[in-house]
Amino acid sequence: MSEIAGPGTPVRHFAINADDCARAARFCGQAFGWRFNAWGPPDFYMIETGSTPETPAVFGSLQARRTLVPGERMTGFECTIAVPDIHAAERAIVEAGGTILMPIATIPTVGHLLWFRDTEGNVAGAMQPDATPFAPA
Repeated sequence: MSEIAGPGTPVRHFAINADDCARAARFCGQAFGWRFNAWGPPDFYMIETGSTPETPAVFGSLQARRTLVPGERMTGFECTIAVPDIHAAERAIVEAGGTILMPIATIPTVGHLLWFRDTEGNVAGAMQPDATPFAPA
């Protein structure tokens, strides 16, 4: 079993990639009751999905569609998995047959992030969260 597998590696963040962020926010707000707060670069919003004791919220964002690395245009929903050690995650991903698409990068106040492709062709992120995670205002 991998040194990063187990209950300590939950989905930490999801992102919705959109061609029209305003249109996507209207849809998600109307369909799901989510609220959006501008944060960081243009066309980037943190999503307040709501939370209950039975179903805690997952951090989410809405962002303009982009090219992650040449030839990898992000479509649909992205998933980022929280890991306790980004370097161990990188090794485990490669050892399990995955491919690193974007090497480890640090996002101040957020954490250390890398992007990978799994053995099925899916693109996802792995992040070692900052010790003091972002909290919506």
